[in-house]
Amino acid sequence: MKFPKPYSLKDIAAIISTDYVGADDFPVNGMNEIHVVESGDIVFVDHPKYYDKALESAATIVLINKQVKCPEGKALLISDDPFRDFNKLTQYFKPFQPTTATISPLAKIGVNTVIQPNAFVGNNVEIGDNCIIHANVSIYDDTIIGNNVTIHSGTVLGANGFYYKKRPDGYDQLLSGGRVVIGDHVDIGACCTIDKGVTGDTTIGDGSKLDNQIQVGHDTIIGKKCLIASQTGIAGCVVIEDEVTIWGQVGTASGITIGAKAVVQAQAGVTKSIEGGKAYWGTPILEARQELKRLASIKQIPRILEELKKLK
Repeated sequence: MKFPKPYSLKDIAAIISTDYVGADDFPVNGMNEIHVVESGDIVFVDHPKYYDKALESAATIVLINKQVKCPEGKALLISDDPFRDFNKLTQYFKPFQPTTATISPLAKIGVNTVIQPNAFVGNNVEIGDNCIIHANVSIYDDTIIGNNVTIHSGTVLGANGFYYKKRPDGYDQLLSGGRVVIGDHVDIGACCTIDKGVTGDTTIGDGSKLDNQIQVGHDTIIGKKCLIASQTGIAGCVVIEDEVTIWGQVGTASGITIGAKAVVQAQAGVTKSIEGGKAYWGTPILEARQELKRLASIKQIPRILEELKKLK
């Protein structure tokens, strides 16, 4: 998430009432999660296991719960609860903006685009030309939709990411201030749920086609010309490269990559990153051709045992 203008370190510290290490005028341009940070961003860290990763990341401002040596060229925000204060910044820069209109007056709708009755279009949504948004679709604030896109009934674009921190009295949600960005010539079936990024974008590339009842988690990137069948569940921060085919009821772990032109067979559990250009199946995921050879070999065991008995 980029701020509407650059802020100073002193300004940011005042917003969340924290101490800081660095020059008062140290520039702060935005805030992001560790996997998408850039120079000028704030990243938060609240566990010693991840201190080094955060301090060595591209982020130049680290919101941290311990006084540590500040790396050269960076600044620190010292907080007793970085998770809480990261949420404060999201609330400050991306507050919830209610609207009483079915289609927000702040939305931009392209030429020849049809929006059927009972669809909701939120604030700052942009929808391109020649799109069809069917009845009862909900498009949350800041969603970007390209040209020639079809979205079927009951689909929700832009709900919060599933990201929680366990507390003694329950769970705190990491607030989502990102977006959903849909490319051109994308078809999205009925009753799909595509969560917005926590700080960045959840993206579906040009020409991709999604069946009914698909869940796409926060900050996931789906490439161009992908084909995803019904009841697939894609976790957060997944990268699906171009021209991947995923068949029904596949589930993925978070933070993995599925290589270009991979084919994932139905009901597979993608527990790790997989190379492109191959077919996979099973849980945990296995390369299909190798696994079929292994199964074929296993079926030969009884025959081999019988032949060994005869030799005796």
